[in-house]
Amino acid sequence: MLTAIIVAAGSSQRMGFDKLFALLGDKPVVAHTLAAFERTECVTDIMLVGREEQLREMEELCRAHKFAKLKKIVAGGEHRQDSVRAGLAQLDDAAEFVAVHDAARPLITPEQIERVFEICQTHEAAVLGEPVTDTLKRVTEDCLVCGSVEREKLYALQTPQIFRRDLLAEAYEFIAANKLFATDEASAVHHLGRKIAVVPNEDHNFKITYPHDLPLAESILIRRQC
Repeated sequence: MLTAIIVAAGSSQRMGFDKLFALLGDKPVVAHTLAAFERTECVTDIMLVGREEQLREMEELCRAHKFAKLKKIVAGGEHRQDSVRAGLAQLDDAAEFVAVHDAARPLITPEQIERVFEICQTHEAAVLGEPVTDTLKRVTEDCLVCGSVEREKLYALQTPQIFRRDLLAEAYEFIAANKLFATDEASAVHHLGRKIAVVPNEDHNFKITYPHDLPLAESILIRRQC
């Protein structure tokens, strides 16, 4: 049983407005994300974790789109790791695997999700990642170049990140007990010294972060339909 936890509790500070409810075509960003997991055969149920003040709006959106696999909408926390822990606490007892995905990545496809889950069943932990192709530089506080970063074997990790349920729960218990900070689930699991498989991604799966990301994402969705 694979449960998808869709994390939608961010503040959208860099956008200047709530990006998750911005329209891509005929539906909001978060609805595209949920629809991808709804269509994925290996996903048995979905949980949406949002900001407490937006839960009613999210409930209305989900009712309008009739997501059959969506079982719970729960309040998240101040940080991502708080929101994921809130989702883990609400998991069904039968959940064996957990996929965590950013609600702001609406370009995810069922094929990508299936690939990560397939690798996870062998390695217990698998994440989608994109090889870094840009030249990387270290800069000073004044944004002056002060060094280079070798990009060979560097990957930018994305979501979904899929784990055996007990492994992810152990990782977050460790994080909480040791008062550590984890920017994503892979970072949390890495603190346990466990291996994480990276599944190379060759398709678009960027996170909606700035206003100019919206028309780009919409154009990609339109091309996929052609």
